[in-house]
Amino acid sequence: MTKEEYVEKMNNDEDWAPGWDAIDAEFDRLYPGVEPAHYGTSFQSRAMFGGDEFLDGFSIYTNNNGYQHIVTFGMTELYTDQEAFGGEFSRWGYEMTIKLKEDKPEDCLWALNMFSNLARYTYKSKNYYDPEECVPGNGTSLHIGKDSMITALITVEDTTAKTLNTVHGKVSFIQLVGITESELNAIKEDTNNIHKLIEMMKKDNPELITDMKRKFSYL
Repeated sequence: MTKEEYVEKMNNDEDWAPGWDAIDAEFDRLYPGVEPAHYGTSFQSRAMFGGDEFLDGFSIYTNNNGYQHIVTFGMTELYTDQEAFGGEFSRWGYEMTIKLKEDKPEDCLWALNMFSNLARYTYKSKNYYDPEECVPGNGTSLHIGKDSMITALITVEDTTAKTLNTVHGKVSFIQLVGITESELNAIKEDTNNIHKLIEMMKKDNPELITDMKRKFSYL
């Protein structure tokens, strides 16, 4: 698409959201015919309107392998913007995902707050995430109020969602993977343990699904 074509479509279709459409298309490829549970943030809470919410929404797809696949909307350029056209990266260049071992989308709503906090951190600190990074917690369960050994996160390239080339630039999908405090401490001792941990986890969990009921540590 040329910039002239982009501007023409933008002017003729005020509802066009090319960045959002690109994310939807990738997940439609992964989940053909599946209608996701979508949760939007309130307009008044969004940063563009003076609020403290930097994400516009979340979609949760039920996977036949027993997990829920969540993707964010808002780390990339979702809507039309002439200045964003043809960029190398679409805003931060990625959306966040997680694969939670849960039966229903409703069981995953706690994770939406986690995503919101991570997005807020990136937008305010200007520190973004790459694959194979560690996101420490506060030593307690990621799911506030629920007992779990999963207290922190590592980042990987999403095991199924592919990197996109959009009109606004590159969009990848950074998957968050829950880890235990023991695994976190091993990473703090030696950051090379992130890659080691990922490879160990993949042997019996190739899609790197986060199971909040996991009762053992790999490291």
